Amino acid sequence: MLTRKQYELLMFIERRLRESGVSPSFDEMKAALDLKSKSGIHRLITGLEERGFIRRLAHRARALEVVRLPENVTADSLAADDEPVSSPPKFSPTVIKGNFAQNSLAGAAPLATAADAVSLPLYGKIAAGTPIEALLDHSNSVEVPAAMLGGGEHYALTVEGDSMIEAGIFDGDTVLIRRCDTAEAGTIVVALVDEQEATLKRLRRRGASIALEPANKKYETRIFPPDRVRVQGRLVGLLRRY
Repeated sequence: MLTRKQYELLMFIERRLRESGVSPSFDEMKAALDLKSKSGIHRLITGLEERGFIRRLAHRARALEVVRLPENVTADSLAADDEPVSSPPKFSPTVIKGNFAQNSLAGAAPLATAADAVSLPLYGKIAAGTPIEALLDHSNSVEVPAAMLGGGEHYALTVEGDSMIEAGIFDGDTVLIRRCDTAEAGTIVVALVDEQEATLKRLRRRGASIALEPANKKYETRIFPPDRVRVQGRLVGLLRRY
């Protein structure tokens, strides 16, 4: 499913590529969608990329490629459509259904209905000096489509900060975590450092040491001996409000 803003941005990018062959700039996209900041455009692009509608072309500035359109929109209909991008789609007042069967992401599943929702405990924010056990608050929960979860025990956390933005994880996002105590290298995990600090980072091996790698060039990778790091879960999904 696409949000209205994701749909509007996708249609704007598609039209500009058809007209000029060049992707619009972030400023042009921000103006077209009447958004106040470029960060909102970045989140929309990430969402479209995650859902397989667009692709960023490496080593080229402003290079976006539309991989596919929603199943109820065709290139011919776009060519004949003079309706401004800010107008809502005629066939749906709120969302557009994408053809997820064509999604390039392996194992992608359609969203579950409300009847298939699962209630997960929402423990709180990942903050320095706070182990996950100290965040337990069974008074808060979040409804999650069952199709987003596999087997095992899961919980949700609110992301605080910008250390994982290049992985598409932003301040205020809700991450879905499968509880586990081991994870493969390259996995994004909730790691507990020195039994005190819980953090969401990508797990790497550096010889006999453990590396917790951020997804933001502003921050440095932190290296620890194995006995100082304990995995408390791995990332399996993400929820975001616009």
